[in-house]
Amino acid sequence: MGHVAVRPAVEAEAPSVSRVMADSLRNGYLPLLGKSEVERLVGHYCSLSRIRTEIGAPGSGPGWLGWLVAVEPGGVVLGAAAGGVAQAGAGEVYCLCVNADRRREGIGSALLEAVSEQQRGAGAGRQLISLRSARDPLLPFLDRHGFRPSEEAPEGMRYARPL
Repeated sequence: MGHVAVRPAVEAEAPSVSRVMADSLRNGYLPLLGKSEVERLVGHYCSLSRIRTEIGAPGSGPGWLGWLVAVEPGGVVLGAAAGGVAQAGAGEVYCLCVNADRRREGIGSALLEAVSEQQRGAGAGRQLISLRSARDPLLPFLDRHGFRPSEEAPEGMRYARPL
């Protein structure tokens, strides 16, 4: 992973978090979900005002532990992740994304470990993530990190692993 640091996001990084998340959705999910659904997701989840508000409220409750970013020494955001502990003992990964041209460098693994550490600290003994399809492009990564199918969700599947 080189000289990449993972740390809590600051408000000035909201545009970068929004961009990396939107690019990740567009690059990874267009063939799976189609343009209109991807753009709906981008509009909802990648809103700059939403991300600014969320960055400003880390640890506002166990359900929201905040945004983390992976940055190069010059401050360039290479990836982002967010999670919380929405139900007793179970952490939830809400977002995990890495710039497409920087994948397979350990950045996603470092972000996942940082989210996991936050969740362990908040009492989670297992970790969940929701995927929209069994063909989700994130699935091979999650499989390597010990996630297994857990249950069906309204819009796809839930995967879980012990922490």
